[in-house]
Formats: sequence, C-alpha cells, structure tokens
Amino acid sequence: VLKEHPYFVYHLPCQWNVQLSDNSKSDKCYNQLEEPKIIHWNSPKKFKVENKHVDYFRNLHLAFVEYDGNLLRRELFGCEKSEDANPTASQEEVSEDECFEFRREQSLVHRTHLFYLDYKYQPEEYDVTLVTQLSIDRLQMLELLSNRWEGPISLALYLSDAEAQQFLKYAQDSEILTKRTNIGYHIVYKDGQFYPVNYLRNVALNQSQTSHMFLSDIDFLPMPGLYNHLKSVVSRIDMEKENKALVIPAFETQRYRLEFPTTKADLLTKLDKEEIFTFRYDVWPQGHLPTNYTKWRTAKAMYTVKWERDYEPYIVVKKGIPLFDQRFVGFGWNKVSHAILLDLLGYKFVVLPDAFIIHMPHAPSLEITKFRNNALYRNCLKTLKGEYQRDLSRKYGLKALKYLSVD
Repeated sequence: VLKEHPYFVYHLPCQWNVQLSDNSKSDKCYNQLEEPKIIHWNSPKKFKVENKHVDYFRNLHLAFVEYDGNLLRRELFGCEKSEDANPTASQEEVSEDECFEFRREQSLVHRTHLFYLDYKYQPEEYDVTLVTQLSIDRLQMLELLSNRWEGPISLALYLSDAEAQQFLKYAQDSEILTKRTNIGYHIVYKDGQFYPVNYLRNVALNQSQTSHMFLSDIDFLPMPGLYNHLKSVVSRIDMEKENKALVIPAFETQRYRLEFPTTKADLLTKLDKEEIFTFRYDVWPQGHLPTNYTKWRTAKAMYTVKWERDYEPYIVVKKGIPLFDQRFVGFGWNKVSHAILLDLLGYKFVVLPDAFIIHMPHAPSLEITKFRNNALYRNCLKTLKGEYQRDLSRKYGLKALKYLSVD
C-alpha cells in the first residue's frame, strides 16, 4: 500500500530516530541538525556500542531513567480531583493538627504499575496466593521466598522510578525469578514520607486471582511444602458458610545462617535448643500470644482461638475479605486494626497444627526507628488508634464497644 501510495508517508528528520549502532552514521545527523529527539539503542550491544559520543548519550538515558515520575504527574498532567476527594487543607488546619502529615498520607493515590512483568497463571479450584509487600531494602528476600513458595505470589513493591529500574535488572538477571511466571509484581511509586504498608497490602490483595490468600510479610519464610499443605486444607474445610481466618503460627530466629526446619518436630527441637523462638516473644508477646503456642506443640487437629487485645496473626482467608485500613502508615497497628475488623465481622481464628513460618533477621526498618525515636510519631499513632476505634463504634454500634478499651 505504501509503495503504491507514497503520499501516505511523512518523512521525519533523522533526529527523530538517532540510531546508535556500531556502523551507523548518526553523528552526521545530530551534528548538523537540532538536538536529537529520540535516541535509539538499536544495537544488541546497547550501551557498549562503538560510538564516540556514547558516554554523552548514556548519561542522557540514565538521567531520564532516574527521573521522578511524580514531578511529571504534578507539574504537567495535574490529575483532576474527583468530587469526593478531600479538599485541600487550609494553612490554619495544618498548623493546628500536629498529625496532619499522617492524615495527608491516608488520602494519597500513588502512581501504580500493576503486573510490571509478565504474569501467566491459571488458578486451580482451591488455590492460595501469597500476598505481601516490600521496599528496595528487602529485595534480597524475594529469591529466598520464591524458593520456598512455588504457588502464585501477589507482591506490591514500594519503589522510586530509579529503584524500579534496579528491580527490573535484578529480576531479569535472576535465574530463580526468570523461571517464574506466577509472581505478580505491582510497582507502587514512592510519594510522601511514610511507608504506606496497608496501601501496599491492599494493592497486592486486590490483584490476587485465586480463591484464597495467605497474608504474610516479606521477612517470613514458609515451611517446606506450605503451599500444597494450604491448598489441601482449604479444599477440606468449609469457608463459605462460616468466615474463618486460618492462623499460621509465626516463629523467629536471630541466626542468619539457619538450618531451616523441615518438619514440625524439627522446629520443636530447635525451639527447645533456643535456635528458634516464638515471634516477638521478647518485645511484643501479646501480638501472637492468643495463638497458644503451648497447645500448638502437641496439637494434632485445628483449634479455634479467641481474639485478644493486640492480636495480629498471619492468616489464610477466602478472597473477598475487608481491606486493610490505610490510615495506618509506617510502623504500628497496621495488622492489629485488621484483626479487630475481622473479629468484629465474625471471623473465627482457627490455628493450623502442622504449619509454620519463620521470620528471618534483618536490620531495623526506617519506620520502626522513627517510632522509637520520635515522640510525635508515637502520639499520632495513639491518636489514629482512637479515631479508628470510634469509627468502628459509629459504624457497627454495640458490637464494637469491646474494642474501645483497647489502648
């Protein structure tokens, strides 16, 4: 068609396709005309082509890759506000509310790139997706997790534009990750000063495509065969007529080189030798105390436990559960608030007797450092707790009264 109707073709100047291959004559183009518009690394050698100006063009490319996309979003495109969007706070409101920055982050809508890499997976009838989130400083956990969980994973990554490029290279260079097509990577681009942990969880949760979900954190490694074990469990119990949250007992180790237990008996042996401990036994025992580790040691069957103050178990649930409350950013109460909501809605916490996960050691996160060192951070968290409890009371009435006493 183009040969017979050449007038269909509009010839662009060469600056719109400056080709940087070994044998190109691109310098004749960009030396004579205006600055180049499109740089085309059309050689398989990419940045290693033999071009006398390759360093200049490489620097241009890297400057673009490391650009903050949020600047483009704010300055050029000015997303229109929806009718129900929160109005801009006045200077007086900002100055009077010491927790304004926390509240502001609740309403942020982050640039998000769902399924950043190819995802191909056909769920089975009873299937379980591991749902989790991470930042760039936990990226090394991804290969370890992938080795121990062969099922689908829905992963929200909180990254800057430059970090997204680092992740892309990491994933493409990984022999482990390149073999997997059942990991959904969802990039949530950085914006704001707090880690939006529950926003990330909700992104990952919403993109899960299986009947059930295992809500975990990236620092935990599952026991061998946990994926198949959970598929078997959810196929045998009725989670349709009665809402259940299946509790996976959580443990921790301080050893970076741990001989990972392969069975419950092996784990109990290491527990007795103090190579492994119940999770947060020394700093936050109430978070997992209701799981009743003493009973779990000898349990042969599933057992139900009651919600208690500050309970925050890692659970398997059926798709369609309520989302996490996004007012809780950074450190503190992000899972506790969710467990409260599930208990309020009548979910039964059922502990699995032959399943476990182990938290691996790592340096303290930036958010927990802020919490420990900043009194305002702790005060605002307490304020948000109170507001959450009052919101539950207004919405659910008398059923929510027992949570008002939670400090």
